[in-house]
Amino acid sequence: MKPPADQSGASRRSPARRLAVAIGALALPVALGGCGLPTFWGYRGSTSQAHSEFLMYAWTFIAALVVGGLVALLMIWAIVRYRRRSDAMPRQFQYHGAVEVLYTIIPIVIVLVIFGFTVVTENNIDALSSSPAASVKVTAFQWGWRFDYPNLNVGVAGETTNGPNNHGPQMVVPVGQTVQVLLVSDDVIHGFYVRDFNFSRYALPGVQNRFDLDVLHTGTYNGQCTQICGLYHSEMLFSVRAVTPAAFRLWAAAQVAAGNTLSRSGSSAQNNPPVYTRPYPSNA
Repeated sequence: MKPPADQSGASRRSPARRLAVAIGALALPVALGGCGLPTFWGYRGSTSQAHSEFLMYAWTFIAALVVGGLVALLMIWAIVRYRRRSDAMPRQFQYHGAVEVLYTIIPIVIVLVIFGFTVVTENNIDALSSSPAASVKVTAFQWGWRFDYPNLNVGVAGETTNGPNNHGPQMVVPVGQTVQVLLVSDDVIHGFYVRDFNFSRYALPGVQNRFDLDVLHTGTYNGQCTQICGLYHSEMLFSVRAVTPAAFRLWAAAQVAAGNTLSRSGSSAQNNPPVYTRPYPSNA
């Protein structure tokens, strides 16, 4: 005949078991969602660089949920496990070395891990390809944009809301290939921003900013200047159209045939498009 089980031991172990089950239940959706992370109200982005940024955001959000959930479970466990049962004064103690070391080391480790992932993500976003499929010099000026393709002898310029769909000039890029952008300004500080790319960079006078874009899907992505740069700042729009590599080559050839070349578009402020003559912006 088996001796009776130690019920007190099982009772003592049950809170820990319940806590382990709760932690497992909290971590299970994260493990199962590894191949398809929830967006957490964010946007995955339309470039590989933006996707790296999204992954950083999503995993940081998951880490916050895990830490917050664990702290909440520990609080609930402590409230239930050590709730008041009598008027007797519980045992008092001032220090608990192991616990103090634990709650000091764990936050430091979490911060270091997040910092490491942040550095890796920033390096991925800022990395420059040594052999991009296309190179574009983007020149910002009051109040428009010029897109020059030095290797293709193509130059596209426009001001304010001129251009396709009245959304300013359009930069065309091949999809699925690396496009290296050289961003400059002819006059004041401008902001190059494309919402669907989760990306923004300043165009600074006298400064050359370089970055790579790897657009993942074909389509048209609207952009705008995000730095107040004068009277028509709100109308300083542009768009980026991603097409297949074959369509990109055909587009470049068509631009050259139409006379939209580097010599025509110019590469300095003296060749800007005609001055905008309306006395007020269109949204005034």
